[in-house]
Amino acid sequence: MNKPLDPSTIGRPEPPKQPRRHQRTATGYLPEKTEDGKEIWPKGEEAAWRSGLRGVKTEEEAITNSIVGHVQTTLARQAYNIDEEGAYRAIAYSVRDDLIVNWNDTQMLYTRKAPKRAYYLSLEFLMGRTLDNALLNLGLKEKYQTAVKKLGFEDFEELIESERDAALGNGGLGRLAACYIDSGATCELPLWGYGLRYHYGMFWQQISTDGTQVEAPDPWLNHANPWEVHRPDVTYPVRFYGHAERISDSKAIWSGGQEVVAVAYDVPIPGSYTRNTNNLRLWDAKPKRGFDLNSFNAGDYEKAVENSNSAEALTRVLYPNDNHMVGKELRLKQQYFWTAASLADIVRRFKQLGEPFSKFHEYVAIQLNDTHPTIAVPELMRIFVDEEDIPWNEAWEITQKVFGYTNHTVLPEALEKWPVPLFQHLLPRHLQIIFDLN
Repeated sequence: MNKPLDPSTIGRPEPPKQPRRHQRTATGYLPEKTEDGKEIWPKGEEAAWRSGLRGVKTEEEAITNSIVGHVQTTLARQAYNIDEEGAYRAIAYSVRDDLIVNWNDTQMLYTRKAPKRAYYLSLEFLMGRTLDNALLNLGLKEKYQTAVKKLGFEDFEELIESERDAALGNGGLGRLAACYIDSGATCELPLWGYGLRYHYGMFWQQISTDGTQVEAPDPWLNHANPWEVHRPDVTYPVRFYGHAERISDSKAIWSGGQEVVAVAYDVPIPGSYTRNTNNLRLWDAKPKRGFDLNSFNAGDYEKAVENSNSAEALTRVLYPNDNHMVGKELRLKQQYFWTAASLADIVRRFKQLGEPFSKFHEYVAIQLNDTHPTIAVPELMRIFVDEEDIPWNEAWEITQKVFGYTNHTVLPEALEKWPVPLFQHLLPRHLQIIFDLN
């Protein structure tokens, strides 16, 4: 049930919230302990829980049963009506189950050990086909091939080739990012990737009857993505527009404007011949206040969904056309939305350690892949100075120790530039910070 809304509070800064106790499954939770150091089981009877926990399925019979189970319950089909597309999805869900088992254990290990974590921010991740990569890394491809053949699908390679490429990247920048997070998992490094969950990617190349290229939307999510885990409890508000009012030489209050909600989707990234499984977290955009029932009832149907359309446009397409001002604004909004949500998630995870921010750089390293995420630098300064009350010089010293930058080209046309009036209109507080830094 929604809480009552006071209209007078709309557009004002939200009051400080109490620190959230992190209880999501296997994304940072540690059990409480008794005085003698014994761990306390968090919910219900420990024996009942442990008897139901599964491991990675490595026997052919268990693999076959897992695939059939997903045909029956996940897809709601039977042997009578399962086709190749359904078979691929059932296999994918079965393999994903194994990845998540390892993913849970990996995240728990990182939480217990509290190592320095690396985060890779990239606007593209050209991951390739996930099923084949996952089976090879798990060392289970031959056993899955045998199991699938028993179920009546002779050409296993054809099922693998039927997977739709994730439309999350289109070139060298995205392939480099994919290689980094793949190798990070294989080398057992605590490395997460952060990107955007594009609904249509860049475009789907088709050839017309006269031989010319036609650019069509790439609806790769139409049949759902079996490799992602929706995290509706992992959300962060992201602000645009409004105004920034200085309350000291370095600190300001940014309020008003538009707020969009970033919602997380996690994709397990398995290492090769290791149980270590890292994470690629993708952000989807949702309106903070979506469907306008009053406008709909008044017959203004376009206004009723205006907020939804505006928010969801942020994650529709990779690289929206920027040869006009509206496109430039959308690109800048897209880049800030992604970096702001990612930094909020990184800072939240650090705060769970209970360490002072003076040690932030000892636990966090952030690599920026090309120019797209560079707005993260003033955004981290804004978080430190405006939200965490860290003095300006100290905040800047920490920030410089946290970030690394990968440069892909020195060609002028590839280096992004934003008109100052657009930047001031969209991100007024960040322009203040950039001018102060300069």
